[in-house]
Amino acid sequence: MTLIPSVCRRGALAFLVASLAVLCACGKKEGGDAKAASAPPPAMPVTVVDVKTQKVPIAIEAVGQASGSREVQIRGRVNGIVEKRVYEEGSTVPPNTTLFIIDPQPYELAVQEARAALNQARTQNELAQVDAKRLEPLAKDRAISQRELDQAVATVKTSAAAIASAEAKLKEAELNLSYTKVTTPIGGITGRALASEGALVTANTDSSLLTTVTQVNPIWVLFPLAEGDYNRVRGMQKTARVEIVGEDGKVLADNGRLNFTSTTVDPKTSSAQLRAEFPNPRARWLPGQFVRVRVLAGEQEAILVPQAAVLQTEQSRIVMTATPDNKVAPKPIQTASWIGNDIVVTSGLKDGDRVIVDNLVKLRPGAPVAPHAAGQAPAAPAGGTPAQPEKK
Repeated sequence: MTLIPSVCRRGALAFLVASLAVLCACGKKEGGDAKAASAPPPAMPVTVVDVKTQKVPIAIEAVGQASGSREVQIRGRVNGIVEKRVYEEGSTVPPNTTLFIIDPQPYELAVQEARAALNQARTQNELAQVDAKRLEPLAKDRAISQRELDQAVATVKTSAAAIASAEAKLKEAELNLSYTKVTTPIGGITGRALASEGALVTANTDSSLLTTVTQVNPIWVLFPLAEGDYNRVRGMQKTARVEIVGEDGKVLADNGRLNFTSTTVDPKTSSAQLRAEFPNPRARWLPGQFVRVRVLAGEQEAILVPQAAVLQTEQSRIVMTATPDNKVAPKPIQTASWIGNDIVVTSGLKDGDRVIVDNLVKLRPGAPVAPHAAGQAPAAPAGGTPAQPEKK
C-alpha cells in the first residue's frame, strides 16, 4: 500500500518538470518573436541623383502632321480624250514635266484654221491699203467724191482690226494646243493617275482632275501648342529652333525653323497652330505622317531629373527623395518638358536634393534606404541594415 503514493509522487514530479520545460521553451520563442518584431526593417538599396539648378533650353514638345510645302492638282484645261500617261506614279519629277497627253489633233486643226484666217485678213488689209492709195489722188482732183475715199480708208482700218482679231484667235488656238500636254508647274512627288488612257476629260469639271504633285523638300509640319506653351514661344519665333524627335527620344532632325505662327487661339482646344519647315532632300518624311516635334526657344533656370524617377498621381507628379538621415520623402513637382531622357522640373526641388531613381514601387514614405550613386555600393543608414539585392 505504501508503494502507490510513492509512484504517484514520482509521476507528478515528472509531469511538473516537463511542463516547466514546455513553458520555458514557449517563453523563449515568444521573446524571440517580439524582439524580431521590434527590429527596424532592412534598408532598401536605392540609386540617387544629386540635383542642381542649371540653365536648360526652353523645350516644348508636341505631335504634328507633315504636309507638302507645295501641293497642286494637275487638271486638264481643254476637252478631249487622254491619249497617253507619260509619267510613273509616285516618281519624283522636275517642274514643267509633261504628265499626260490629250488627243491634240482637233487643236492642231484649229491652229491651222486660225492661221489661214489670219492670212486672209492680212491679204484683205493689203488690198484695202492699195485701194485707199489709188483713190487718194483722185479725191484731190475731185474725180471721185470724198465719201468714196473715206470708205476706202475705213476699209483699211477694218481690215487691220480683222488682222488683230485673227492673231488673237491664232494665239488662243496655239494655247489650247499647248494644253494638250498636261504639265506640272512645280517639282515634287507625283500621285496616282486618276484618269487612264481613253478617258474623256472635260475642262472645269471633276473629270478634269488627273493627278496631284506634292513638293516634299522642304517638308512642313503643322502642330498645336497649348496656350501656356504658346506664350513661352511668342516673340522668339524667328530665333526658335525646331527638332523632330523619335519615339525613343533620339533627335532625328535639328534643322527646322518656324515659318508660321497663328495669331488666334482656338477657344475649343485652347491651343494655337504653328508650322515648322525642315529640309527633306531624301523624302524621309512624307505628307500625312505624324511626327513628334520639339521647339527650342531660349533658356530657363530649372532642374533636370531622369524621367524614370517621376511618378504620376491623380493630383500631380512626385519624386521620391532621400533625406539627410536616409529616409524616403516624397515631393510634388512642377514639370515643363523633356530633354532627352530627363524631364525639366521648374519647382518642387532645390539644389542638393537626392532624387531616388530606382526601386520606386517598393518605397514608402519614411522607410529607411541605403542610397548610393550609380555604379557605387549602397551605404548602411543609421538604424537599419541594407537589404540584400535579390538574386536572379
